[in-house]
Amino acid sequence: MRRKSANGTAIRVLVVDDHAIVREGIKALLAMYDDVEVVGEAADGGDAVEQAEALRPDVVLMDLVMPEMDGIEATRQIMAKQAQTRIIALTSFSADDKVFPAIRAGAVGYLLKDTDPRDLVRSIRLVHAGESSLHPAVARKVIQGFCPAADPGGKPEKLTKRENEVLALVAGGLTNQEIADKLFLSEATIRTHVSNILVKLHLHNRVHAALFALRTGLVSLDEAP
Repeated sequence: MRRKSANGTAIRVLVVDDHAIVREGIKALLAMYDDVEVVGEAADGGDAVEQAEALRPDVVLMDLVMPEMDGIEATRQIMAKQAQTRIIALTSFSADDKVFPAIRAGAVGYLLKDTDPRDLVRSIRLVHAGESSLHPAVARKVIQGFCPAADPGGKPEKLTKRENEVLALVAGGLTNQEIADKLFLSEATIRTHVSNILVKLHLHNRVHAALFALRTGLVSLDEAP
């Protein structure tokens, strides 16, 4: 389904996978959408780091199991240099030894390669908009078994009542627009609240914030998506 982007600018995507046939398949899929543009591809983690620095993509689709440098280390290195880049781990594995390191490294999405193509495109749009996207098969596993660590360089600051309210809704799986509608605020205001929450709690991204809320009891596991 072809669709124009909201601001007329396509989401710039870097495709990383050591199998050429997978890269070609993803490129062919994304070519069907006007609001997504594949700006480059890489066959291993080291190449991915170099391509990300040269091309400055909005979103990276990152395979995790590759020769030389794997996708987890590549994610870590890219995020250390380009915190604004959104990385989606795209892999065949939902095992703990792949899920948890990828999230810790900075991935804001985790999809399995059997994901419906429409869900892949939706995830690209979501993470580009500052949301997160976890495959249902791994989401609850992450919630139950992963506790994000706060930045050791500082003590988390106390959140305001409104920030706690927003954080609870983030942990409940709502997008920024859905939170804005629920609280009768603008989406821009919600984005500002989310940004302030991350700074105050010394967390790296929205996924870590949601998990923090679950671990500290702000919301219960039953309320999570």
